[in-house]
Amino acid sequence: MVLGALNVKMHVETMEIVTDRGPQFIDITPDVVAATVRSGIRNGLVVVFSKHTTAAIKINENEPELIKDMEHLVSHVAPADQYYHHNNFDVRTVNMVEDECPNGHSHCQHLLLNTSETIPLLDGKLQLGTWQSIFLVELERSRPRQVLVQILGI
Repeated sequence: MVLGALNVKMHVETMEIVTDRGPQFIDITPDVVAATVRSGIRNGLVVVFSKHTTAAIKINENEPELIKDMEHLVSHVAPADQYYHHNNFDVRTVNMVEDECPNGHSHCQHLLLNTSETIPLLDGKLQLGTWQSIFLVELERSRPRQVLVQILGI
């Protein structure tokens, strides 16, 4: 297929999500599907991107017991109760905000996850497998999060 002769379109939406806790897997698949429908784009790519270094985007199965397992795994990879240099506010001097919290564990957990996922869009449908869902993965604490959904195609 030659794309040069096609009218490629782009649609972008930012989803605002308030999380409850970390770690938490929040199924955002219905919201991504709705953004795709609003875009009017039938064939292309959908990029789902977290605008945070302590909240990730992952595709996996939305099964309650598996979600417990995944939250347990993330918590044990980099436990919150361990020492992290990032949390030493007597030494750390960069990227500080007024309500800074000790979140070194969530940054380390994020290293093993993704900031974004890209899903093919064919005939107006996300090409997710039978059991696949798109998750925002909160790694830190309850807070507002932004997820960018960008759809590019025809």
